[in-house]
Amino acid sequence: MAPKWLKSLLVAAFSLVSLFFFNVSKAQDSPGGANETDRKEAPKLNAAKIILEHVGDGHEFHFFTFHKKPVTIPLPVIVYSPERGWSIFMSSRFEHGEQTYDNYRLLHEAFIEENKLDEKVFRPGKIVPVDADGKIDASVKVYDFSLTRNVTQMLISVVLLIWLMHGVAGKYAKGQGVKTAPKGFQGAIEPVVVFIRDEVGKANLGDQYDKYMPFLLTVFFFILINNLIGLVPGTANVTGNIAFTAVLGILSFIVIMFSTGKHYWGHIVNPPVPFLVKPIMVPVELMGIFTKPFALIIRLFANMISGHIIILSFIILIFVFGAMNTALGWGTSPFFVLLSIFIYLIEILVAFIQAYIFANLTAVFIGQAFEGGHEEGHGAAHTDESVVI
Repeated sequence: MAPKWLKSLLVAAFSLVSLFFFNVSKAQDSPGGANETDRKEAPKLNAAKIILEHVGDGHEFHFFTFHKKPVTIPLPVIVYSPERGWSIFMSSRFEHGEQTYDNYRLLHEAFIEENKLDEKVFRPGKIVPVDADGKIDASVKVYDFSLTRNVTQMLISVVLLIWLMHGVAGKYAKGQGVKTAPKGFQGAIEPVVVFIRDEVGKANLGDQYDKYMPFLLTVFFFILINNLIGLVPGTANVTGNIAFTAVLGILSFIVIMFSTGKHYWGHIVNPPVPFLVKPIMVPVELMGIFTKPFALIIRLFANMISGHIIILSFIILIFVFGAMNTALGWGTSPFFVLLSIFIYLIEILVAFIQAYIFANLTAVFIGQAFEGGHEEGHGAAHTDESVVI
C-alpha cells in the first residue's frame, strides 16, 4: 500500500495538470483570445518528439546546451557503400545534421519536413548518401556500422564489468576475502554475489545452481551497470532499448532450452490433463515456451524506459506551462522539479530491482526446465539442513 502522503501528492499533481490543461483548451477554443496572435507566432513544442529523441539512439552524447551551443561528445561514424567504399569520420562533421560530409548527411526533423520525405523510411538520425547538390542519392546503397550512443555505452559497460570483476577475482586468488575479511569494493560485491547465489541460484535451481551461477551473475551485474549508467544525464538508456533486452531474452531462452529434458518436453506434448482438453493445452504449452523469454524482454524494456519518459515529461511540462504564461512556468517549475527528483530516486531503486527480477525469473524458468531436478535437489537440500540442525 502506498503511504497517504504519496497518494495526496499524486492527486494534487493530477488535479493541477488537469486544471491547467482544461483552462488552456478553453482559451484555445475561444476565437477572440487576447493572446491568439502570440500563440500563432510562438514555435510549437513537440513534447513527444523531444522525449523520443532523448530516450532513443544517436551519434553523440548530448549533455546540455550552453548559449545555444550544444555540449556533446561526438561518436565515430563508420559507413560502407559498394559504390563509394568505406568512410570513417566523427559525427561532429555533420554539425548536428546541418551539414553534409563526404557525400553523406545525418537526417534531422527540419530536413525531412522540408524535402517532404517519407518518415517511415527516412527517420531522424539516419545517415543517407547525397549527391553534389545535397539531395538524397537513391542509387547509392549504404551499410551503417557506426558506434552509436547505445553501442558505445554498452561497450563501456562490458569493459567496466570485466575490469571490476577481474579485480575482485584477483583479490580472492591472492587469499584476500578467503583467509581474511574482504576489503574495499570486494566487500561491497561479496554480499550481492552471496545474495544472488542463495536467493536466486539455490532457491530456484537446487543442487544444480553452481553451473548456472556464472551466467546469472553476469546477467545481473551487466543489467545493473547499464541501468545505473543510464541514470547519468546525457548518457544512453541502453536497457530501455528493445533490441538490447531482446538479445538478453534470446540468451536466456537458449540457456533454458539447453536445460530441458524428456520430462519437460513430455509435459509440453502430453500435458497431464483430460484427453479432450489436450488439443487445447498442447498449443498453449508450446506458446508458453516463447512467452517466457518474451516476458523477460518486455518487462525490462518497459520498466526502464517508462521511468525516463516520466522524468522527461515532468521537465517538459515546465516549458509547456512557460509557453502559456511565463509566471505559470516559473510558478510550477519547483513542483515538477521535485517530482522529477522523486521519480529519479525511485529509478535508482528500480535499477537494482529489475536486474534482480531478470536474473531471478531466468533462474525460475531454467528450474522449470529440469527433469524433476528442482524438486529433488530442493528436497535434498532441506534434508541436509535438517540433519545439520
